[in-house]
Amino acid sequence: MSGALQAVFQNQRSFGAAPGSDSYTTAGSYSWVAPAGVTSISIVVVGSGGTGGVNGFFAPACQCRGGGGGAGGGLGYLNNYSVTPGNSYDLTVRAGGAQSTTFFVSSATVGATDGTNGNNGSAGGGSGAGGSGTGTSATKFSGGCGGNGTQCNTIGGAAGGAAGYAGAGGGQGSAGAGGGGGGGFISASTGSFSGGGGGVGILGQGSNGAAGTSGSKTGKGGSGGANASCANGGAYGGGGAGKNGTQGTGAGGAVRIIWPGTTRQFPSTCVSSP
Repeated sequence: MSGALQAVFQNQRSFGAAPGSDSYTTAGSYSWVAPAGVTSISIVVVGSGGTGGVNGFFAPACQCRGGGGGAGGGLGYLNNYSVTPGNSYDLTVRAGGAQSTTFFVSSATVGATDGTNGNNGSAGGGSGAGGSGTGTSATKFSGGCGGNGTQCNTIGGAAGGAAGYAGAGGGQGSAGAGGGGGGGFISASTGSFSGGGGGVGILGQGSNGAAGTSGSKTGKGGSGGANASCANGGAYGGGGAGKNGTQGTGAGGAVRIIWPGTTRQFPSTCVSSP
């Protein structure tokens, strides 16, 4: 073996596997297998957004009220988590409206609870509560709460945005913080929809998602996440607005794993590349 080739092999042994990542963005349960040479990873988890409530009558006044807005999903990240090459690690991603937890290994390791669904008008049109990050050693933030539906004119509440990497998602009419998604804007009339919440990206912390406005009711995505689409939440983790003609659906959650975790760490250290 030549001296130059031997040096290449020595470098590979010294530095381990090349940088890489795996992303899980479709609802389901999975087993991730640590690649050869990978002994440390960093993980970010986004909970799913809550779905908006539907309009309905509530007692005892028999008045109609709009459904509450769904809340944004939480976010949690964990750096430099030790793994063994060839071993498998379970993870679960939740669909929008699941009102459960998206996690890697377990919610005690790193996870994010889903935003809760908005109440139906028959239950008073209350808003959904934002999801939160989980994990004993994880860094964690909460999604934005949805807004209440209005009484008498059946306008559904706007939705909350997904949590950011350094702050909470925006509630109804508020921008996200720390790279979180913006909350939607509530409609001024029964002839229009209230806005869904913006999502959050999984490539590390970026700019805050702007809130919806009277001109553009949809909450905007933070950190490269998707803008809401009408009443529907933006990926990942944006909440859906309460029903006002169209009931908004919450966006699903996501898990992203990157390596090596000793040098690639959330919220923003060398995390944007594959």
